[in-house]
Amino acid sequence: MNKIAIIGGSGFVGTRLIELLNRESGMQLKNIDKQPSRFHPEITSIANVLDRDALVPVLRGADAVVLLAAEHRDDVSPVSLYYDVNVQGMRNVLSAMEEAGVRRIVFTSSVAVYGLNKPNPNEEYPTDPFNHYGKSKWQTEEVLREWHDSHSDWNINILRPTVIFGERNRGNVYNLLKQISGGRFLMVGSGTNKKSMAYVGNVVALIRYLLDEQKERYNVYNYADKPDFNMNELVAHVGKVLNKHIPATHFPYWLGMLAGYGFDALALVTRRKLPISSVRVKKFCATTEFDASKVHSSGFKAPYSLGEGLERTLTYEFTHENPDDITFVTE
Repeated sequence: MNKIAIIGGSGFVGTRLIELLNRESGMQLKNIDKQPSRFHPEITSIANVLDRDALVPVLRGADAVVLLAAEHRDDVSPVSLYYDVNVQGMRNVLSAMEEAGVRRIVFTSSVAVYGLNKPNPNEEYPTDPFNHYGKSKWQTEEVLREWHDSHSDWNINILRPTVIFGERNRGNVYNLLKQISGGRFLMVGSGTNKKSMAYVGNVVALIRYLLDEQKERYNVYNYADKPDFNMNELVAHVGKVLNKHIPATHFPYWLGMLAGYGFDALALVTRRKLPISSVRVKKFCATTEFDASKVHSSGFKAPYSLGEGLERTLTYEFTHENPDDITFVTE
């Protein structure tokens, strides 16, 4: 197996995955995306998962597909886009793969399928998504499960990562690290809630591992770097890496939610996307801890510890002058 089609490879995870796979001798890669790639235009074909017929010719000859394309922000409008792109997009990809003769897929789902404040769920835990993104990801997994029921010779690997962070990413973890490092951080709640996170270098290494080692059947894996940090530990680690004293003033949860609702109203009136909302306050204060023991006992070895991933990100973003301003906006 050396011909890999990556759908949605122009984004944050896809760019890092292509960089990793490009280092493998004999690997032939194709990026299929609705957007051009700022780093790998020479292997990029423009196509949309909403256009099934356009996918068929660019998938021909591939040994496996990695599907990264998704609608994932908290504020996608209209909400039907979550289901059009994530769910119907999967149906289109599977149909195009079947016509193109490709029978292996690695799909990046999300721990959002479990919902909020669940007690360290593993892969067998009941799903209970609380937002449209999580609901659409779960429906997409159901499409895959039903497909495998009638295509038992296919190899389907589903990866459920927690929030992914890393160099060049502009998402919730980056915003949090920026606030902490800049001394503008307000701790809502006690700070003892744990936050499972995943460094992008480990996520792409896991995708590579699944392509190499999990070539049969239907498999589902949570992914988070272990052990988890709680919010107080995260603040302390940022201070240690940046050699700063980081003051953290604690505010009660009810006050944080009240502020979030105020920003919701302001966003509605101004029709602007604001960095604070009730959903983001709720996510911040939630315990988002996930059991990833299945994948960590499978033979996969993460190249970086969580602390190392955070250090690499903090150093790149806040202590070095970077050669360009190319970034990727996610949640």
